[in-house]
Amino acid sequence: MTTILDPMLSEFREEVETTRRILSRVPADKLAWKPHPKSMSLGQLAIHIAMVPGRLAKLTQLDGFDVTQGSFIPPSPGSLEEIQATFEESVRDAENCIQGMTDERARGVWCLRAGDKEIFTKPRISVMRSIMLNHWYHHRGQLSVYLRLLDVPIPAIYGRSADESPFAGGNGA
Repeated sequence: MTTILDPMLSEFREEVETTRRILSRVPADKLAWKPHPKSMSLGQLAIHIAMVPGRLAKLTQLDGFDVTQGSFIPPSPGSLEEIQATFEESVRDAENCIQGMTDERARGVWCLRAGDKEIFTKPRISVMRSIMLNHWYHHRGQLSVYLRLLDVPIPAIYGRSADESPFAGGNGA
């Protein structure tokens, strides 16, 4: 049976592979590195990217969220294996949430609050698009900048990178 979330699930599955490629480039010896004192460390950013889909998919299962009850500082991972394991668990959780959601639930409202103040109320599917997916892509873009600053070759994301082309055997041409 086709649902309104099927296109999102297809997109998610494609983006998982792209995210897996870029996370695989994170150097183990640079997890504490920061491009700026106000920035997350490389490890914090990588684990945040790993956690986003699963955590946000689970949040959309609720009727809303109060930001005053959340912690928005990603942990500092101890290893690349921790980042990879977190990512794989997050992907499974997100896929299960998307697959298990009915059209009626996807169209239902979801509310973001800060204590008693409503920040927004939107259809759950819109929240999944903007916060689960777009937010994920935003941070993945940040990670590509971190990697560039560390002189780590950037994988092709939506076409060629200066380091690799999906069409030319990886020589960047």
